[in-house]
Amino acid sequence: MAARGRCPECGSGSLVEDAHYAQQQLVCAACGCVLSEGLLTTTYTDEEHLREVAYSQSTGQKEQLSRCLQRGIRRVQDLCKVLQLPAVFEDTAVSYFQRALQLPAFHLVSLEKKELLGGCCVFVACRQHRWPLTMGTVCSLLYARQELFASVFLSLQRELGLSVPALSLADLVTTHLNSFRLVQPTASVPAPFLEDKEQLLARTMAIVELASETWLVTGRHPVPVVTAAAFLAWQSLRPGPRLCCPLARFCRLAGVDLPPPAHLRLRELLEILLGMASQLSWLRGFRLDKRTVVKHIGDLLQHRLLLLKRAFSQQDGQGQQDTAPGQGSGSQGSLDKGSGSQGSLDKDSGSQGSLDKESGCPWAGKQQRGGSLRPLLPPCLIHPRKRPRPAAPSAPAVALTGDEPISDSEIEQYLRSPEEIRAFRKAKAWP
Repeated sequence: MAARGRCPECGSGSLVEDAHYAQQQLVCAACGCVLSEGLLTTTYTDEEHLREVAYSQSTGQKEQLSRCLQRGIRRVQDLCKVLQLPAVFEDTAVSYFQRALQLPAFHLVSLEKKELLGGCCVFVACRQHRWPLTMGTVCSLLYARQELFASVFLSLQRELGLSVPALSLADLVTTHLNSFRLVQPTASVPAPFLEDKEQLLARTMAIVELASETWLVTGRHPVPVVTAAAFLAWQSLRPGPRLCCPLARFCRLAGVDLPPPAHLRLRELLEILLGMASQLSWLRGFRLDKRTVVKHIGDLLQHRLLLLKRAFSQQDGQGQQDTAPGQGSGSQGSLDKGSGSQGSLDKDSGSQGSLDKESGCPWAGKQQRGGSLRPLLPPCLIHPRKRPRPAAPSAPAVALTGDEPISDSEIEQYLRSPEEIRAFRKAKAWP
């Protein structure tokens, strides 16, 4: 529909009225200049009160999402669908992502970090809702390096001021074992290697608790400890066909990666189990090694508190009588009133004997003669590093000449008021 007048931009007289979103606008057909625009309402409240504004000032123009934000929201939603998270988790993660992109700290970051930002928001939402999700799981889904993911996560936590609770060890064990193919009947896993999920989880949890009580978890990455504990639990449930299976093959059958420190954690756990097995009377006639002790893990875990007390000296408040490293005969003899055996402690004091009766364990309770108890300390104190780490080189000392410039922050220390100058001269002239 043609209209009268001329375009102020090009001077053309071909002006038409165009319906844009059901609103009439006067547009130049030659250059496309909009001479006048229709009126739109902003919200439902304005519609009720019949208040109208121009389209350029309406919320439809201002609330358009950027392509970066739209792509990030879709990425967050897709990740939540892959993890099969509840809808409330998705809403929390999307809100964190929208808040993060509004901060200047995330405006000039690389595209890779912006893509990881969505995964960090999902990770935070799961942790806050006590959903057992590990950082390694998110990194595997996003094909990202854990170091880069951790840096983006720390930046997000710092900028938004988020409180992210740590994942408990029990939740981590449950999450880690849920991905094992050994608990799911498949054609690639031999029948003797399949195991019931609940039994494997219960035995692994008991071994992880033992590792926590013996300082094997503190200050270490938890995944290698859980992997070694799951391997021992799996072997101990059916030791016959499984003792010949090494740790590397176990991880391949389970479909999980083998963390490099897992071999060290396995060796430390076996040393603890061998020390506990030496206190069982019915096992003293056998020559146990790191392979055969796995058969008796069930008995060792059932009475682990008493066996730990017998096998290792406890360095606690009552440790005035306990055995120190290299002094097993002297301090233990004072406990046994000169007899040098744990059996006399059971008969004379009755404390350890009553503990044996309460636990119902048919062991004799005698220490191996000639053996000394070692303290139950972290492995880093028992086996310290042979070569200490070199200290960071310090900057060479620069000789002071007295001609160095004085900074503005220090200049006030050298300024004196007239009263201070007079007091200084008076004090200097005092005999």
